[in-house]
Parts: sequence; C-alpha cells; structure tokens
Amino acid sequence: MSEAVTGSEFVITRVLGAPRQMVFQAWTEAEHLGRWWGPKGFSISLIKLDLRPGGLFRYSMRPPDGNEMWGKFVYREIVPPERIVFVNAFSDPEGNTVRPPFAPNFPLEVLNTLTLTEQDSQTVLTLRGLPVNATAAEHQVFAAMHDSMQQGWTGTLDQLAAELTLQQQWAPMETSPSS
Repeated sequence: MSEAVTGSEFVITRVLGAPRQMVFQAWTEAEHLGRWWGPKGFSISLIKLDLRPGGLFRYSMRPPDGNEMWGKFVYREIVPPERIVFVNAFSDPEGNTVRPPFAPNFPLEVLNTLTLTEQDSQTVLTLRGLPVNATAAEHQVFAAMHDSMQQGWTGTLDQLAAELTLQQQWAPMETSPSS
C-alpha cells in the first residue's frame, strides 16, 4: 500500500505544565482520554481503546445540537512516553471510515505524529498531521482548513491542560500515606 503524504503539513505545539509521563497517560488511558478529548462543547463517549500498533481508539462526539459523529484512531507506533503515531479518521457508528460531515473533500485519513519532550518539568507537545492517500483536491482542502484545525486543536489542548491540572491537584492526595 503506497502512502502519499506530500503537501501542506499541519503542525501545532503546546507547552503543558505537567511531566511527560502524565501527558502520555492522558493520551493513552481511557479514564483520562474520555475527560478531555474532542472539540470544546462536545460530549465524548469512548467506544473502544486498544492501545497497541494496529489497535484502535473509537469514540462518538455529540455537539450541543445533538448531531452525533464518530471518529477513530488506528495506532501505528507507540513509544512511551515519547511518541504516538496514528491515523485519524471520521467513521460511521460501526467504525467504517467516512467523509467528515463538514467538508466533503477533506481527506479520508490524516497521519498524525504526536511527540512529547520534557523541558524544565514541563512537556512540549508537538502534533504533526498530513493527509494519507489523498487527492490533490483533498490536499488543497486540508491546507485551506489549517486555521480551523488550529482553532479546534487549541480548544482540545486547552481541555487537556485543564485535565492535567486536575490530575496534579489530586496526585499528592492519592500518594500520601493514610492517617
């Protein structure tokens, strides 16, 4: 299977005030992922999380208007706590890849590489995305939507930052000895 990943790469970077291991766990453990993943204002339901190369993360998203959508990650590479490579796509309720409802010429699949580097007790998160097996028209739509993707990912990463803050507030209580 050939994979053309040429074109305009989407990149977003965020510095998070949490150790890399904690950020990695937020991306890879269902109890955390279900609390922050997805666009702001959407409710998320985790359907499946199978964290391994070839494994799947499936979820449904419901915006305030109630029009449910589904999505999935197919994991390609997992290097704790440094890197996760996954193909992201919209899906139907059964998990079959479908076009997103908002853009009929958006690529069916986007290859994402998430890297986490620790720096001064903080984590630098970098996400890079490129269309997979996309037509020239799909690459153009992907490039034209970078501003919208930037806004969407910024909101999602805001939720991740809030989740990490909550985890750090509770962490000392969970590890303190019983009185």
